[in-house]
Amino acid sequence: MRRLLPFLVLAGCSRPSVPAATTSAPAAAGGATATPIAAEALMAHARALAADSMEGRAIGTPGGARARAYVLRAFRDAGLQPIGASFEVPFEARARDGATRSGVNLVGVVRGRTDPERYLVVSAHYDHVGVRDGQTYNGADDNASGTGALIEIARALAARPPEHSVIVAAFDGEEIGLQGAQAFVRTPPVPLARVVLNVNMDMVGRNARNELYAAGASHSPFLRPFLDSVAARAPITLRLGHDDPNGPRQDDWTSQSDQGAFHRARVPFVYFGVEDHPDYHKPTDDAERLMPAFYAGAASTVLDAVRTLDRHLAAIDAARPRP
Repeated sequence: MRRLLPFLVLAGCSRPSVPAATTSAPAAAGGATATPIAAEALMAHARALAADSMEGRAIGTPGGARARAYVLRAFRDAGLQPIGASFEVPFEARARDGATRSGVNLVGVVRGRTDPERYLVVSAHYDHVGVRDGQTYNGADDNASGTGALIEIARALAARPPEHSVIVAAFDGEEIGLQGAQAFVRTPPVPLARVVLNVNMDMVGRNARNELYAAGASHSPFLRPFLDSVAARAPITLRLGHDDPNGPRQDDWTSQSDQGAFHRARVPFVYFGVEDHPDYHKPTDDAERLMPAFYAGAASTVLDAVRTLDRHLAAIDAARPRP
């Protein structure tokens, strides 16, 4: 993923063990969900996935396989069920250098309580760029942070199931061109017409200004009221932006992570992430540079957004264009 200039639109390893389940608080008044995600659990995932033993988690490498094994165990521990015969969904990808790589997505589901045939996909990519010139790029923020948040959001959803079904997808091959997300969209586990929305996370673990961005409402204005309501109660500063198709290209994050594959398939998206920091795509993107309090606030905000969007998914479904 690559993001450049700021554009502000204000709104309202070896086999490390999987951390224990987080605790949740009761629902807040007015339907808002007050379910904070513990920083300790998030940081345990980030440290495991960004460990030197994971060798940068590049697609088709032993380090990538070790990271996948960790996420698979965490999905099972969180209470997810496979949506098909297996959590693991292999695919072949052609990298930018023309080489063919074997990737594996991890896909699970939490079945909805009232309308299980409508789906929301929550996603994050677990791969990174591997080892380059003898240096390991651990990718703590990009995107061990998003993967850790995905695991804990899945745990919260499994503990208190949503109204609609939520597919939880850890994508491989994002760093070589959104390959895992494209494979998912090409051969979805359910008819794509039933997938109402994608919520994607990429780099949610640190920001010196305490700011998290939600992109997508410029393409799908019917999402804005729901995101505004989340921003109004978020424990961090949630801003809407970086999605204007008429603005400078480098400021538009629409296609710069896995939500791009859904957007091209005419599935609305909300993408949560931070602006670039000095360690972006450098060997210094290590777990100790994450900001635990911000990371927990960001993950909790995304969980609140998922709960809010789930409650209004029928209205979103009625307003969206069809694939």
